[in-house]
Amino acid sequence: MKLLFSLATTLALLCTAQIAFSQSFKDMKTLDSTSLTSFAPTGTLRVGINLGNPILANEDPNTKHLFGVTIDIANEIGKRIQLPVELIPFKTAGATVDAVKSGNIDLVFVAIDPVRGADISYTPAYIQIEGAYMVKSASPIQVNEEVDVAGTEIVVGKGSAYDLYLTREIKHASLLRAASSQAVVDDFMSGKGSVAAGVKQQLESDAKRYEGLRMLPGRFMVIHQAIGIPKARSNYENTNSYLSNVIAELKQSGFVADSMKRHNIQGAKVAD
Repeated sequence: MKLLFSLATTLALLCTAQIAFSQSFKDMKTLDSTSLTSFAPTGTLRVGINLGNPILANEDPNTKHLFGVTIDIANEIGKRIQLPVELIPFKTAGATVDAVKSGNIDLVFVAIDPVRGADISYTPAYIQIEGAYMVKSASPIQVNEEVDVAGTEIVVGKGSAYDLYLTREIKHASLLRAASSQAVVDDFMSGKGSVAAGVKQQLESDAKRYEGLRMLPGRFMVIHQAIGIPKARSNYENTNSYLSNVIAELKQSGFVADSMKRHNIQGAKVAD
């Protein structure tokens, strides 16, 4: 009798735990109305799109149509929470971050960085890309380790993830800030600095307009791209948990990989 009672009690506890687990999983899949209102207070999901990184987003120069991995993810989130999506383009990551801090947009796609993290709550990364150095062919610099020396001037895009990273990590060289990531190579070729720094693919693309440039082998950093939302909003923790779950699903299902393939994204990978 005691054995039967014990088995019955165990089964009851297991059933209760299963119900609790199922409810918890269900909650992870949805966003409650209070959090949704805080997340998108205008009734439209306003998404900041950083055009400073061509791996993530681009704009057709004639139609102004936005396309890329971040646009695909933004539209998928809008579909899931059943809200219209307004895509708001910015030329630089810094401008995008400023907009989300001021409350003018609800969600951004930017690199994870501790400085930005003071005001922005991040999901796990969905894409990993590389920061690299470029020099002129005649430069004596051959490897990344030779860059951080006194007298070297590194041209970076103001407010970019690699600008923030190099600001913390560079000890001897100095940084010269271009107006945007897109302007780095032009500034470099106009005579500024001795090294150009940036997203590897951006540098390689811009360098096609010039001769006498070469990439240093390897990378100086890995850039983890994620969704960011403002910490100033109430219930942002719930929203972040929901979006983190969405990102996990989109990576696991192949959504992110398929989007990268569709937009012919090279040199990046789906984040672990």
